[in-house]
Amino acid sequence: MTARIEHLVTSGTFRLDGGTWDVDNNVWIVGDDHEVVVIDAAHDADAIAEAIGDRRLTAIICTHAHNDHIDAAPALAERTGAPIWLHPDDMPLWKQTHPDRQPDHWLADGQVIETAGADLTVLHTPGHAPGAVCLYDPGLGTVFTGDTLFAGGPGATGRSYSDFPTIIDSIRDRLLALPPDTVVRTGHGDSTTIGAEAPNLQEWIDRGH
Repeated sequence: MTARIEHLVTSGTFRLDGGTWDVDNNVWIVGDDHEVVVIDAAHDADAIAEAIGDRRLTAIICTHAHNDHIDAAPALAERTGAPIWLHPDDMPLWKQTHPDRQPDHWLADGQVIETAGADLTVLHTPGHAPGAVCLYDPGLGTVFTGDTLFAGGPGATGRSYSDFPTIIDSIRDRLLALPPDTVVRTGHGDSTTIGAEAPNLQEWIDRGH
């Protein structure tokens, strides 16, 4: 059975550098009728567990460690027994939200996480956060970009642990090299495609300077 992609939107707050913002987050569930992975366990462990149902959760993958993408991860892990995966460069951010709970495994660039016919390749794409990753599956024709790339441009780089030139390098070198028809499934808001975003790179650079 081919893997499929399910989409859930959860709501909560994003907190960093003393500010708080209301946000809606995209939670992605990838798998089949038997097992799945969750990409970004945001805000509501109950809603995510309900969407998974009686399927086996094999991994909780964090695209980065801003609190709105990881706040429900430990509770979901506790309920399901699934391990939490994070890139080690994001530990300073992780500790701000979960000082007493370590991730279970480290993500590494080039690693492939397999589940139910999906092969998610980890692309380390720092900039929005030091340990930000995207997950690319050529078979599904999609890349899960977290907050690295949105419909309309790069993720925000105005706060701690972020850097604009770095995110531009990540997008140019890692994401825009993917096939143009690759669907970009983001951490917030609407999906887009690599082909729709690629022509705007220079405009983003000009705007960011």
